[in-house]
Amino acid sequence: MVQYYWNPAYPQQQMIPPQVTLPSNRPPATGEQSYIENILRLNRGKPGVFHFSFEHAIEPGKNTLAVVGRVEAAGRDHVILSEVGTNKRYLFPMIYFDYAEFNEELNYFNQNPLG
Repeated sequence: MVQYYWNPAYPQQQMIPPQVTLPSNRPPATGEQSYIENILRLNRGKPGVFHFSFEHAIEPGKNTLAVVGRVEAAGRDHVILSEVGTNKRYLFPMIYFDYAEFNEELNYFNQNPLG
């Protein structure tokens, strides 16, 4: 019987959370993972074109923006860009980030799972 209301005369059951075990056939994760903000952080200072789109634009038809610049910093939910030429700085939430274009090779994480 499931007790929906508290009754001091009815003994209360204690809920015990299930034990979780991780598979042991995979090596433990080391270092950073390949999330976009981590990849941007690995490539700080490299010039690129960063594309953003916004669901709610102030003016109709102006819901996208491409910034030609460099990554200064990147966090879990944001990226800071400096625009080439003007040195103007932007702080964008990552939810608006679409993609980036680079004309040079990017730094990325080691793809060898054993080392």
